[in-house]
Amino acid sequence: MIDEPAGAAYRIEDLAHRSGATVRTIRAYQDRGLLPRPERRGRANVYADTHLARLRQIADLLDRGYTLASIKELLEAWDAGRGLGGVLGLVAEVDGPWTDEEAVRISRAELDERFGGHPDDAAVAEAIELGVLERIPEQEDTFLVPSPQELAVAAELYGAGVPLSAISGHLRELRGQVEHIASRFLEFTAEHVFARYLGEHPPTDADATEAAALVRRLRPLARQTVDAELARAMQLFAHRQLRRHLGGEEPLADTQETRTVTVPAAAMAAVEGLVGAEHAAEFFTVAAEREVRARALDALAARSLPAAVVDEPS
Repeated sequence: MIDEPAGAAYRIEDLAHRSGATVRTIRAYQDRGLLPRPERRGRANVYADTHLARLRQIADLLDRGYTLASIKELLEAWDAGRGLGGVLGLVAEVDGPWTDEEAVRISRAELDERFGGHPDDAAVAEAIELGVLERIPEQEDTFLVPSPQELAVAAELYGAGVPLSAISGHLRELRGQVEHIASRFLEFTAEHVFARYLGEHPPTDADATEAAALVRRLRPLARQTVDAELARAMQLFAHRQLRRHLGGEEPLADTQETRTVTVPAAAMAAVEGLVGAEHAAEFFTVAAEREVRARALDALAARSLPAAVVDEPS
């Protein structure tokens, strides 16, 4: 809560220097009600440590993705005597790592050796664009590897004869599909689990603390569900592929029945503008298959969630 200035006294220029904000930003925060007005001492405006702490709170919340409007609501709740600890704990839980992997460093020489010993600047640039590698400031020949497992898979595929361009293209496609699954899982849990915490106003400290605990419980569920479904699908399609190559099964393209469906002209024009007329049918097929898989994931996740988590309080 904000009291009258006490202890250290700052001019606005000093406050800006200590907080990292500009004088203009400080005045804008005051105008929006995010920062209390300074104490007037004679002809001078005097700021205190409470103002400095508030500026640091605002900067931290902005870094976490909050808008100024939502920050104002949070700070008003804080000034009214409600704690921010639960909310910030929830934010920290969501923003924290969703994997047990730890990033490692790799030199350019080690990287080249793992991929055949032939330097490939174009492949390195694409890996950086995809986030498989990250540059380290002032270290041109060393990279950060956020996911060592992902890099190891790429190296194994390359060693098995898959071109780097095919690996990166596959990763782009896979990433889009996985992001869709993640989005659907979050929409599902937001609707059925977190709806009571995600109102128009910031949650209470107790609600935010409970929501953070739920995030910790749901995080492994997402991975377990995808792992189980991926294993099932891999077994199914690997068996089909093997039978097809051994001549025990006709290609799916020869046996699958096709149907004609009506698509609104506006939707067709939008799809053709996106992928081209020659790929429109393929686009609708892939989109439909992805939606079916997403709904199957939702259904499986619904069965996997503990009843105590998804049931509304009585």
